[in-house]
Amino acid sequence: MSTEISDLLGRAVPAVSALVAGVRDEQLGHATPCAEFKVRDLLNHLFQVVRNFQLVAARAEVDWSVTPDSLTGAWRDDFAAEAEAMVAAWSDPGVLDGVSPGMGLPQHTLGLMMVVDLVVHGWDLAHATGQPYEVDPALLPPTAEFLDSMGDMGRQMGAFGPAVSVGAGADRFAQLLALTGRDPSWQAG
Repeated sequence: MSTEISDLLGRAVPAVSALVAGVRDEQLGHATPCAEFKVRDLLNHLFQVVRNFQLVAARAEVDWSVTPDSLTGAWRDDFAAEAEAMVAAWSDPGVLDGVSPGMGLPQHTLGLMMVVDLVVHGWDLAHATGQPYEVDPALLPPTAEFLDSMGDMGRQMGAFGPAVSVGAGADRFAQLLALTGRDPSWQAG
């Protein structure tokens, strides 16, 4: 079976897993567009997201307070496996029903949150490591939906920075990145 969310995740995961696989060890200390994260921190956050959202799907308790270092052993392969397990966890239609007991938000909203995390942090990782990144156009409407409904809360909670101004000619993805507080023209220094 599949759901709208697992289908969207299925579109986002391959690109992000490819980016993770392409990170070289010497890039782990590089800056990212997400100011509080170096590449290592961003990768560990992505691991936390794909693992914790498996728990969210199961309506289990989730601890976001500690981000363990997951970059050990065959971590690139481990990420791909964990991300696929997350997609599978969200493929049961019942997962989308109701409100998350741990996070207090509708399960559907949390599913969109995962999509946005992958789309935006995929861009962060690509730019920090000099890798190409193409966002599947089907991911832009759900990203916009989430940012429209949860962007202000995300800024209040510190998950997003203040919106950045972009020119009228900016493409849709650049506009969405700007809503998260990212400068779409950011370049690794």
